[in-house]
Amino acid sequence: MNGRLLAGRYQLTEPLGKGGMGEVWSGRDTALGGRRVAVKLLHADRLASLSGTTDPEELRRRFLRECRVTARIDHPGLVAVHDAGQDGEELFLVMQLVEGSDLADHLAEHDPYPWPWAVAVLAQLCSALSAVHAVPVVHRDLKPGNVMVRPDGRVTILDLGIAAARGDGEDTRLTRTGTLLGTPVYMAPEQAVGEPPVSPAADLYALGAIGYELLTGRVPFSAPNAAGLLYKKLHEEPAPLLHLRPDAPPPLAGLVHRLLATDPGQRPADARHVFDVLAALLPRPTAAPVPMDPTRPFSHPLAPWPPPRPAEPDLTAALDEIKRLLSLGHYPQVAELIGRTLPQAAARYGEASPVVRALRKQYAATLLDTAQYARALPEIQRLAHEFTAERGPYDPVVVQLRADERLCLRQLAQTTGFTGRYGPVPPPGLAP
Repeated sequence: MNGRLLAGRYQLTEPLGKGGMGEVWSGRDTALGGRRVAVKLLHADRLASLSGTTDPEELRRRFLRECRVTARIDHPGLVAVHDAGQDGEELFLVMQLVEGSDLADHLAEHDPYPWPWAVAVLAQLCSALSAVHAVPVVHRDLKPGNVMVRPDGRVTILDLGIAAARGDGEDTRLTRTGTLLGTPVYMAPEQAVGEPPVSPAADLYALGAIGYELLTGRVPFSAPNAAGLLYKKLHEEPAPLLHLRPDAPPPLAGLVHRLLATDPGQRPADARHVFDVLAALLPRPTAAPVPMDPTRPFSHPLAPWPPPRPAEPDLTAALDEIKRLLSLGHYPQVAELIGRTLPQAAARYGEASPVVRALRKQYAATLLDTAQYARALPEIQRLAHEFTAERGPYDPVVVQLRADERLCLRQLAQTTGFTGRYGPVPPPGLAP
């Protein structure tokens, strides 16, 4: 096949990889001066068995429709789609050729993987997934082999080949419902058992599996077959990340474990939320980005752009709703609402205002009451630092915050093995 001219313009040069649905070749676009491209060839017979149709025209129609869906995603963290069509009995997809090392090889070459590198990789993947899910599309096969690390450190997702479009009124899946596609090690439990529809939460699970592997050098679960792997995902917890990688920041370890939750509803809300948590572990920009700001690529590199949102609710109404939910004891809803309200309140009143300070105290207390220790710990430590600077270390508020901090550390030590920044966490009654 080497040297074959596809569709009269794409000259195939050498194979790059092969999978169950087809193979990928490097090539040159002879119509554009020999531009280097990647060409994915899809086997019609394999696709026919997966799609549930033997009608070649129907198969071609589904394939081109799915290509149009994925091609309209514009993001530097995704491979650009140049062309798609049919040549003889084969369907083909022409894409940007990305130079670099795939993430699996990159990990093997840099083991143990520096945790700041893992944060940077996951943050870049979140940025790309945010664009994918906004279309809305679900990738369904995110794994290290589908991620390329470029020589300049940029991370690119290579393959949307089995992606599923959602919510646009027609079936844009190339594969039929119930067909198990993806890589079992990184596949979310609900995807593995075939529960339709697969949601963006499945991609977040895969993101957690990648993060766990980058940090520990091993996947969260292993078994001799897919059935054993699924059983472990449904009934067991992965080994505490901090036991295997004690130098990792506890918020990072907590985030990875949340991404690997069996219940999709227990995972973070979306890729943007995950990015925001990761961004706190990277050098922080000095100001919020604004539209059409030419400095944004330098001050906020690769950060996902905020999606269009309806007008923010009235702050007074939000504060009243927080009071109402508190009176009813609906603490999880209180935590989520305060988390959404805090940026608006800080923008209006300032970070040092009594309103914002009171909201932050309530936020920390509610996270503590709902046993969200990994989320509560940085909030409590921030408040303790601020109050200590203002009132000294023996103020009653500071004393209580330090007690809450020790409680969080003890709970995290029990669940994740985290021992704190200053050695093992002392038991109750022996803390200084």
